[in-house]
Amino acid sequence: MKIVARFLKILVVGFLLSSCEKDNFDAPQSVFEGRIVYNGEPLLVQSANAAPGNNSDFPVFIELWQKKYQNRSSIRVPIKQDGTFTTVLFNGDYKLTVPNGQGPFLWKKTAQNTPDSLTINLQGSQTLDIEVVPYYMVRNAQFSASGRSVTGTVKVEKIITDVNAKDVERVSIYVNKTQFVDAGNNINKADLAGSAIPDLNNVSISTPALGAIVPSQSYVFARVGVKIAGVEDMIYSPVQRIELQ
Repeated sequence: MKIVARFLKILVVGFLLSSCEKDNFDAPQSVFEGRIVYNGEPLLVQSANAAPGNNSDFPVFIELWQKKYQNRSSIRVPIKQDGTFTTVLFNGDYKLTVPNGQGPFLWKKTAQNTPDSLTINLQGSQTLDIEVVPYYMVRNAQFSASGRSVTGTVKVEKIITDVNAKDVERVSIYVNKTQFVDAGNNINKADLAGSAIPDLNNVSISTPALGAIVPSQSYVFARVGVKIAGVEDMIYSPVQRIELQ
């Protein structure tokens, strides 16, 4: 019995040591970061830092597939509201792609009309800008406050004009207490239907009067977003801090 007990003890200790060795992998240390851009200009989207309960639960993202593991699962990397992304990975070869339906832009396609991909050979930290073509860009954003109402004026520039072109469904202005402000993060907003906009080069939209802010503060953050017909994700102007009058 003592021999059997000693043998079992050796097996248990060996199993525990083996388990520890398997669990003690080095953590990934290579930073992969960059921007989603059009002609070098970052595209501004909805914040990945979202409040629960809105479509902001699903930010715009890119996908990475590690070739070493035969593409069994992808790594989804969310795009921040300023158009940047960052993730920490193991070194190796990855396939980068943008799935269908992601973002207020078009990503290049293969001859089979499926999303194309880029090969990333990661050997240490790397920075990469990913070029896409947006349906629209929000230009020349200016904001002002009158009392407790915020007005935004923008130019909505149509970029895609071929058979892939889409109409503007609406233009919206969003106001929030923090710099994270969009359709899923706001305390005040207003919408203007695309059909009610006579000139996309000069779009003006104002919020209703803002109620009390708790805790009280004398400023808010605002930006304008454009909803494109048939596209879930909106494109935005830069965030601007507005002093309330």
